[in-house]
Amino acid sequence: MNAPTRTTNRLTEALARFWGWLRIRLAHFWAWLPTSIDRRVRIIVWANFVAQTVIVGTGGAVRLTGAGLGCPTWPRCTADSFVTTPEMGIHGIIEFGNRTLFFAVEIIAILAVLFVIRYRKQRRDLFVLTIIPAASVFLQAIVGGITVLSGLNPYVVGLHFVLSVVLVVLAAVLVYRVYEAPGPRVRVAPSWYAGLAHLTSFFVAVTVVVGILTTGSGPHAGDGGAKRNGLDPELLQHVHSWPAYITLGLTVVLVVGAVRFPPRPRTRTFVLWLLGTEIVQIIVGVTQARLGLPEILVGIHMVLACLLTAAMTAVVLSLKSPIASTVGEAERQPVTGSVAA
Repeated sequence: MNAPTRTTNRLTEALARFWGWLRIRLAHFWAWLPTSIDRRVRIIVWANFVAQTVIVGTGGAVRLTGAGLGCPTWPRCTADSFVTTPEMGIHGIIEFGNRTLFFAVEIIAILAVLFVIRYRKQRRDLFVLTIIPAASVFLQAIVGGITVLSGLNPYVVGLHFVLSVVLVVLAAVLVYRVYEAPGPRVRVAPSWYAGLAHLTSFFVAVTVVVGILTTGSGPHAGDGGAKRNGLDPELLQHVHSWPAYITLGLTVVLVVGAVRFPPRPRTRTFVLWLLGTEIVQIIVGVTQARLGLPEILVGIHMVLACLLTAAMTAVVLSLKSPIASTVGEAERQPVTGSVAA
């Protein structure tokens, strides 16, 4: 047997051994994955929610520190490097750090998919809710790249934030459904209360959108040379406050309704969380306007906007309950009154 043949045989044997080892490891990993909702699943869905919210905060830090063009091109950080260089200074580090965080968010999203894949037929809702963020992270990266290539166009930056809010909302839905029984759902709140909650959610969305336009008209462009949207920032600050105060008023009515006409216990809890988030958000909003929009308060305001939409999402979801759990709760209720023979 000549030398090339022996080398080929050894290589074939090595590849066969590696493939055998890999198959065993993959089999062990597959067996380790959850077959139903357990502690690991709950941890990963919460991690996904936190990651989707945190990346909004780091994205805000990029903008508020003027590091939006710290990496002036995309997907590379410079024309010759995928990573930041010492010449780019702190702005390059901040922008590249935010880009790198996308990989951490994607890893968490993929783990969430893997943690529900073995029981995806029983919980198709969870499987879909994990697939969407795992795929959407790449969309966010592309939109982020367009943001850089467009010189931080305020409308593209706004779209980037809208997508981030949508991913936070979907992450909140995922967390909620993990703690909820599967199956068909039925509305358990009075129709007027459900209608009021949906109306409140509409004004939450309006508040967020107007807030994006307001930020796009303000001083925090992400870079000294970036253009603004040309709208009057002082006027938009007032316009932004109108749907915010309407949202607060509607939420107060929801809280009163939850006390006088009790819906599900979790609805009361989520409504109170919603009210608390709105109060903090309004305090931060008014304070930042009075102090000339300091960067730290603007960043907090952005993160609170995500938490506000998440709380509103939980309120709306709690208006319905799985039929199985609803029947179970009804059967556990004490029987009152008399029964005719």
